[in-house]
Amino acid sequence: MLSNKSVLITGGTGSLGKALTNYLFAHHPEIKRLVIYSRDEQKQFAMAQEYPVDRYPQIRFFIGDVRDRDRLIRAMKGIDYVVHAAAMKHVPIAEYNPDECVKTNITGAQNVIDACLDSSVERVVALSTDKAAAPINLYGATKLASDKLFVAANNIRGWNPIRFSVVRYGNVMGSNGSVIPFFLKKRAEGVLPITDLSMTRFNISLRGGVEMVMHALEHAWGGEIFVPKIPSYRITDVAEAIAPDCELRVVGIRPGEKLHEEMITSSDSFYTWDLGRYYTILPATHKWNLDEYVSHFHATRVPLGFRYNSEQNSEWETVESLRKLIKLHVEPAFSA
Repeated sequence: MLSNKSVLITGGTGSLGKALTNYLFAHHPEIKRLVIYSRDEQKQFAMAQEYPVDRYPQIRFFIGDVRDRDRLIRAMKGIDYVVHAAAMKHVPIAEYNPDECVKTNITGAQNVIDACLDSSVERVVALSTDKAAAPINLYGATKLASDKLFVAANNIRGWNPIRFSVVRYGNVMGSNGSVIPFFLKKRAEGVLPITDLSMTRFNISLRGGVEMVMHALEHAWGGEIFVPKIPSYRITDVAEAIAPDCELRVVGIRPGEKLHEEMITSSDSFYTWDLGRYYTILPATHKWNLDEYVSHFHATRVPLGFRYNSEQNSEWETVESLRKLIKLHVEPAFSA
């Protein structure tokens, strides 16, 4: 699929961007060009040390902001596939700087869409978040708007064969700012701050997120929101897995935070189909035949009123399984 193809990742120096870069070079060495597009020069400098051009001649580092439409258009010249991972994602910071969040997550999303439509890009996958489902904070609201923009972009492409799709997943194990690295740092103090003892979250590894992106790039027909089938965990089990001897201190839920993650709402159920490994929320209007889509993917419609959230999940991580996953996916990077 990627033979002689050029790929651009917005927010390419973030957790997902770096994991995707590693995956592409490991599994698709035939890639023609990989452009890392981000606004943080220090992160680009550090990443360039990991991927020196003499060993990875395909890689390019492009300083730019998704708020800058002209810069995006220049960066996308000759690009075949785009993964849009750039976002302002910290909930409290977004609440305090709402206009900045809107400029990056909504205006930036539209700029990416416009630049792709004005270039020779063939496929676009945008990253979403569980917080976009029934949002209660500004970050979630901006990501819901972003999702809607990318889905609707398929309706304005005219005869352009480009396909836009979205991948939505929850808490990424070990990603920047997530709870597990936070607990690993705090355990030396003997006290772990817990927002609420009943809190639950979905759990997906960076590798799982990368595989979702690759699935969407290869299989999307245009307009889908892909949602993974993944286990949940209880925040108290994470604390037990990391620091069983630490005191748990309840500090209260933060503004804009949910007790449980939700990725598919009951209102979405009418448009949601089960693809086996993933669910997909299909667009209300699309340019392809639904019967052909269902037949091609052996899809089955979920029951009306179906909801997918971390509290009512049928699959759960245990303290022991969390310990194994943390040792495998998080501690090596944390101690590096």
